[in-house]
Amino acid sequence: MSEEKIRALPEHRESSLFSETEKLVLQYTDGMTATPVEVPEDLFARLKEKFNEAQLVELTASIAWENYRARFDHAFGIESEGFTERSYCAVSVRPTAQPELAATEAERRPREPNCCSLGGERGSKRA
Repeated sequence: MSEEKIRALPEHRESSLFSETEKLVLQYTDGMTATPVEVPEDLFARLKEKFNEAQLVELTASIAWENYRARFDHAFGIESEGFTERSYCAVSVRPTAQPELAATEAERRPREPNCCSLGGERGSKRA
């Protein structure tokens, strides 16, 4: 995916950079990652017009896996190891709805990469 498309992700619904199928998949992704999950019947019906059953299973599993992985990592305080240095992240950081769960400044500071993803201060407290 081009950097231009990545930058346009927050406005994908209005962007001319994305095909109708890409917009449909991104809308599905948004619905699947919402809490609670919100995938309207009409959206799923439109997906069924574009994808066969096996493709829908694969698409849904991929979205669900990435959502699971992101939530798992967040729960354990697992952060980026810096492998995408100088890459662009189109997703803005949103403040937590529960301030008591927000990370302290010490928990947010960069850590040296280590061989164990659960290493470091936060991971060792919860593991």
